[in-house]
Amino acid sequence: MEQKADIGLIGLAVMGENLVLNMESHGFTVAVYNRTVEKVDAFTGGRGRGKKIIGTHSLQELAGALKGPRKVMLMVKAGKAVDDFIEQLIPLLSPGDIIIDGGNSHFPDTIRRTKYVESRGLLYIGTGVSGGEEGALKGPSLMPGGSPAAWPHVKSIFQSIAAKVEDGTPCCDWVGENGAGHYVKMIHNGIEYGDMQLICEAYQIMKESLGMSASAIHKVFKRWNEGELNSYLIEITRDILAYKDTDGKPLVDKILDTAGQKGTGKWTSVSSLDLGVPLTLISEAVYARCLSAMKDERMAASKVLSGPKKKIIKNKEAFLRDLEKALYASKIISYTQGYVLMRAAAEEYKWSLNYGGIALLWRGGCIIRSVFLGRIKDAFDRNPQLSNLLLDPFFKDTIEKSQKSWRRVVSTAALNGVWMPSCSTALNYFDGFRSARLPANLLQAQRDFFGAHQYERVDKPRGEFFHTNWTGHGGETASSSYIV
Repeated sequence: MEQKADIGLIGLAVMGENLVLNMESHGFTVAVYNRTVEKVDAFTGGRGRGKKIIGTHSLQELAGALKGPRKVMLMVKAGKAVDDFIEQLIPLLSPGDIIIDGGNSHFPDTIRRTKYVESRGLLYIGTGVSGGEEGALKGPSLMPGGSPAAWPHVKSIFQSIAAKVEDGTPCCDWVGENGAGHYVKMIHNGIEYGDMQLICEAYQIMKESLGMSASAIHKVFKRWNEGELNSYLIEITRDILAYKDTDGKPLVDKILDTAGQKGTGKWTSVSSLDLGVPLTLISEAVYARCLSAMKDERMAASKVLSGPKKKIIKNKEAFLRDLEKALYASKIISYTQGYVLMRAAAEEYKWSLNYGGIALLWRGGCIIRSVFLGRIKDAFDRNPQLSNLLLDPFFKDTIEKSQKSWRRVVSTAALNGVWMPSCSTALNYFDGFRSARLPANLLQAQRDFFGAHQYERVDKPRGEFFHTNWTGHGGETASSSYIV
């Protein structure tokens, strides 16, 4: 009897190959296909030799090699390639079969595709996959969403191959309908942008204001990774700073200071604007990459624009203690903003998200995995309706204990002309969020003055709007009320 596969996978780049090997190592038979069919033979004859992997040379052959309900996972470039494969697969599949997109697709595309595939009698999953090539092989974080009826059929595969936390709980669970899985992955990537930028700012101020070498900064990150900042990104930063080039000098010092991006951070910022949620830290991290890419302009500007003369801080250890607290406090703000945005998206798109469960999904396998995420899960265990992490007792207490250090770091950076956009905007968000009254009263007066946009009053009930003829020439006709 011909062997049938438990799941099929299309796309044998490094992530696809490693996911196949991960599935196979957990007892699943996998059928594979790649548009360049030579890759199929190279894989089955190389890394996949002797394993429960079925190589196929056409989509028809792939579909015929699968057990029902058939499950086909796409690990191809986001965008048109996903749509193209969906169109090619639909005629080859039967009602109840499942198409899975494991790429970094934009969540509106996943919403659209779920509706379309379901209209054709099939089921659809859009799943975030985080952890890079190592995670794909050894255990990624998986964030599936889409057609709820599909989840029971893929649950055993996904939870088997996912990373596990200390008690064996898999870093994979159902997130929600249509685009919810890819939305949560997008937020993950946005937070990743923020974490990386905050770490880079800490590195920069150690280098510029403490005069520390890469080797000395390595020791700081090594120490930090043994405390509350313990995380994958702190860990790899530690190792990067210790890595020597062939001439024995730190390789990091020789890398050009221009950063790339694939768009998920930008998508997160755009979503925050669409939903009216202040995502200031992650947005600054996105803009930081954009500014870094303006290398030629910055080089020219550095020759004509001057700032304060940089002073080397004398009490290094005291400042490093402050910097550790400032980094931790800023990290809290990054996750706070990300979670507020997820809550707004859940309301907008009618998703029922498990916020503590999402923190658990990120505890292992993914790029932002850290001890810190356990604190977030605890916060939502204490209060599943928590609207803002800063209102949780643990985070409130931590921020209060960190405030003086945080402010000293930000002010030191400003006075010394050291660029710290994300750390600074994190503090600004905190100061804005804790303010009972902001200067938006003046802003509304300005809008009413030039555009008759109306305003509410503190001495009247919310929802009543007023217009003033500020100049005596504007008339009494009002425009529209403002949108908060």
